Amino acid sequence: MSKAVPPSRYFVFFTLAIGICAADLVSKSWAFARLGMPGPDAQIYWLWEGVFGFQTSLNEGALFGFGQGFSLLFAALATGALAAILIWLFAAGAAGDWLLTVALSFITAGILGNLYDRLGFPGLVWPEGSFGHRAGEPVYAVRDFILMRFRDWSWPNYNLADSALVCGAALLLWHALFTKPPEKTSEKD
Repeated sequence: MSKAVPPSRYFVFFTLAIGICAADLVSKSWAFARLGMPGPDAQIYWLWEGVFGFQTSLNEGALFGFGQGFSLLFAALATGALAAILIWLFAAGAAGDWLLTVALSFITAGILGNLYDRLGFPGLVWPEGSFGHRAGEPVYAVRDFILMRFRDWSWPNYNLADSALVCGAALLLWHALFTKPPEKTSEKD
């Protein structure tokens, strides 16, 4: 039987999830408006020359670009994950734990930010000469723009939603490794 979830947990969860998701969507819109669509002539805006900057990229796959072209499958999986998170937190009562509430709010924000892109809501279309696409077709891909390089090594471009997913996963791992389960109280008749 699940415990009642304090109202403050709903506030914390939804404030973090909506706030981080909004920051992700605003930052991606800014980057694509300022730097344009990715391509061979894509601009790089360096904050630290040759190391850290912004360059637009589109990812039709998942982590590190795996599964290119399966945007609808990833959208379906993301929707299932969102449902599972909400059920676990609020129907099963896991939101009674602060760390789980915060971790899953970060993961929810990341899922929502990238799901928005996967469903084509930004309204982008593929430009002329796009690999594997016809010009003018709708884009069902995640917008990435954060660029990190070190000498000849480049990390795949990412966005704030990706960062939120990683932070949420790290918090879940921390919780799994270092949080003691609550002691069960025996009910006497």
